[in-house]
Amino acid sequence: MLFSLVLLLSCCVQGHAFYIPGVQPHSFREGEDVPLKVNSMTSTHTQMPRGYYRLPFCEPTEGIQMVSENLGEFLTGNKIQNSPYQLKMLEEVYCRPLCQKQLSKLEHSKLRLHIQYGYHNNWIIDNLPSAALGLDAHGDEKKRYAGGFPIGFVSADTQLPYIYNHVNIHVDYHANEDGGYSVVGFAVEPLSVKHEFENKYKWDGTSEEGKTKKLKTCPSEVHLSRDMIKLSQVVKPDETILYTYDVLWEPSDIEWTSRWDIYLNEDHLVPAKVHWYSITNSILVVMFLSLLVISVLVRNLRRDIAAYEALAVLADEEKDEESEETGWKLVHADVFRPPQNVPMLYCVFCGSGAQLCLTALFAIIFSAIGFLSPARRGSLMIFLLVVYMLFGIVAGYLSSHIYKSFRGRDWQLCTVLTAVLFPGTTFFTFLFFNIILWFKQSSASAPLLDVIIVGAMWCLISIPLVFLGAYFGFKAEPIEFPTVTSTIARAIPPPPPLMHPMVGMALTGVIPFAAAYVELFFIMTSLWMDQFYYVFGFTLIVYLILIVTCAEITVLLVYYQLCAENHRWWWYSFICAGSTAFYTFAYSIFWFRTLEASRMIMTYLLYFGYMFLICFAMFLVFGTVGTLTSLWFTRKIFGTIKVD
Repeated sequence: MLFSLVLLLSCCVQGHAFYIPGVQPHSFREGEDVPLKVNSMTSTHTQMPRGYYRLPFCEPTEGIQMVSENLGEFLTGNKIQNSPYQLKMLEEVYCRPLCQKQLSKLEHSKLRLHIQYGYHNNWIIDNLPSAALGLDAHGDEKKRYAGGFPIGFVSADTQLPYIYNHVNIHVDYHANEDGGYSVVGFAVEPLSVKHEFENKYKWDGTSEEGKTKKLKTCPSEVHLSRDMIKLSQVVKPDETILYTYDVLWEPSDIEWTSRWDIYLNEDHLVPAKVHWYSITNSILVVMFLSLLVISVLVRNLRRDIAAYEALAVLADEEKDEESEETGWKLVHADVFRPPQNVPMLYCVFCGSGAQLCLTALFAIIFSAIGFLSPARRGSLMIFLLVVYMLFGIVAGYLSSHIYKSFRGRDWQLCTVLTAVLFPGTTFFTFLFFNIILWFKQSSASAPLLDVIIVGAMWCLISIPLVFLGAYFGFKAEPIEFPTVTSTIARAIPPPPPLMHPMVGMALTGVIPFAAAYVELFFIMTSLWMDQFYYVFGFTLIVYLILIVTCAEITVLLVYYQLCAENHRWWWYSFICAGSTAFYTFAYSIFWFRTLEASRMIMTYLLYFGYMFLICFAMFLVFGTVGTLTSLWFTRKIFGTIKVD
């Protein structure tokens, strides 16, 4: 319900977002307050966001206030709050003292652990997340647009933790025609410096007098830089930390409507040719499969059908003798026999897969045209919830329609399972993690009210819509099969080793996975390493290729199974196409090393728990594609022959 990867609009190859009506820019006047807000601290090593004021940072004098958020922001772990930093449009600030903190043993322990786990601050100005200014391995200045900026570092020599207690806040502004200014860029350069006041002044950290005193470590009217720092601020018990900041305003030619482009455009991080390599690789796979299907399957089918038409004019004994030489026609009385194992679960999986597929399609189409841009925090999550619930009517219709065609009678149970199986698994997994995160005091835990709202939406909207779709599904005529199913099932002869169904189900997923593994790397990076991913055009092409690949390879394997006189193709087609998810999960196990994860058991639970849900959704989506394609194929070929 919360996680589905896929599908976008093909025309948006680079996926540039634009601002839709209803999102108006704020024009600041010179000297007007520019609020700086703080979000949860994040770490790719723990995957557990933490509240900003959990650590001994400066707090606003008016008190900590939660900025108004929507349901999607709470569910995705965003906790946006006010901050004590005071910025005024075009007003430069030089090394202004903010507050002073003396670390207790508990505060020292917390701060040290968060620095060692690689936590980053995520600040926001005018809905624009902060980029991080720093040095790369060669000592050159670099700017990182995703993931915020680190709260500190661990010295490679002494292994001591140091905190970034000074920040240079760089704000780019664009002059508007109305005389105001728009914020079009925001970056933070964190520095660690052991501050000292001039004339050996001692500040108690609370009086306003200390904020006006000059610092010996900061020359007046000059912004603090790395070259000026003599000592860094170490983190240890009873250490006094003075927090300071600079504010730099720089004019920019970038307009407000284009300020998110550098965040959403992957060109500054990953060359476009890498994505094109992925596309080319996928297209080659599809072309190879298409040629294989055309040359083998279509040619053989035409030959078989022509032979059957010729045999229709022969004598009965000659026809019977000749029929023994063929395969797939011999199973005409069993090919549409309902699945032998749990046919109800099969119908439930098909309905859930169609629901997930349509949800992802609509969600990413709207993302591609800008309605679900990252600039609108939480909008994607809300859209996924709403659209998934609305498409419950499709899930109910498809599962009930197939179940009726199987002559099932427990339609109530089939409908209930369709309504609760996948969303219930997702909701209770989320609830389980939410409870643990609440005990761990992580900001990723959603408030109880929001959890109740999600549960109410599921029970009061999604489930009734599934039942509504099931009502229409059972009212509709069952699927028409071109052959009559016999009372007694035909015995299946032992297959050759390479034609064993288990071999096909185990190996089929390799080909679709190979067509998408390059783009999958970027998707995994955006999910788990706090990166922006907005090249939806590439994803659409790869996903469509993935769908076509699953459909072609499944049809081909089903044909060979029928030729081997194996009429049990229902589950076979579903698992063959869905096995792509198994390889994706196996890939996620190897990719997990990229995170350099902490040894916290919760990190492993979160990663593999949510990856299981993602792969489960992929299994349902691609399995449904394989099933529907195979159903169309078998009806077509058996509808072209005349059977006694």
